[in-house]
Amino acid sequence: MKSMTGYAKRQISIGKQTVSIEIKTLNSKQLDLNVKLPSYFREKEIEIRSMLGRLERGKIDVLVTMEAIDSTAASLNTTLADDRIKKIESWASAASHPIDKKQIVEMVLSQSDVWANASNTQLDDAEGTLLLRGVEQALAEVERFRADEGAVLQHDIEKHVDAIEERMLRVPQYEAQRIETAKERICRYFAEFAINEMNKERFEQELIYYLEKLDITEEKVRLRKHIDFFRKTMMEEPICGKKLGFIAQEMGREINTTGSKANHVEIQRLVVEMKDELEKIKEQLGNIL
Repeated sequence: MKSMTGYAKRQISIGKQTVSIEIKTLNSKQLDLNVKLPSYFREKEIEIRSMLGRLERGKIDVLVTMEAIDSTAASLNTTLADDRIKKIESWASAASHPIDKKQIVEMVLSQSDVWANASNTQLDDAEGTLLLRGVEQALAEVERFRADEGAVLQHDIEKHVDAIEERMLRVPQYEAQRIETAKERICRYFAEFAINEMNKERFEQELIYYLEKLDITEEKVRLRKHIDFFRKTMMEEPICGKKLGFIAQEMGREINTTGSKANHVEIQRLVVEMKDELEKIKEQLGNIL
């Protein structure tokens, strides 16, 4: 079992640049990739996105930044910097926003892609390989993070599954009392309506029909099987969040039916407690890959 939450940050050296690779993953129903690269590395975006596909699901944010180790080795792309400053000033003027020219200049100069390595302005094969290797290392770290977080979530979910099972096993002790209560209630109805003559065979038939409507044997059996299937899936399948969600729905159906048939205060109390534990499981499943 793996969590969808993960984080990694790696720093590598490429030429005279320090390159920082940061990956954050959060919960999402689909794979949602957001990759931000300096223009110098833009040609590697497709390969990086392909590598990220193995994370399967989640909101994935990747930020790659670069900073010159030796400031003398980098030169300012004045055309690009001037263009950005003018665009910001034009937007601010049209939107009637007050601007601080110094702050704008500092912001633009802090953007790595306005700086170019004086000796090389184009990514070569060796640099591209180093970048992809750094991304691979960050991905491996994210996967370890997800596995560790998943183990913690699995332990918590197992406790809630055990709690549901424990309460389910306490239900049978009240079932015999339900039968006696049902018999007493029917007999009391006969007495209240002054029905003196009672066909014993007919009475037994009606009682059996009534008890069959309240019987929860099938619900208990199915809930038992769902719990076993849930545990098996959780232990054997590393990517199981959606599947466990479907199994949890089936567990909820059997618990709800048991509650509607319970007709006994203690069984209904156990059902409420099982529902509470199941809700906690569903909350955690939203974090599972």
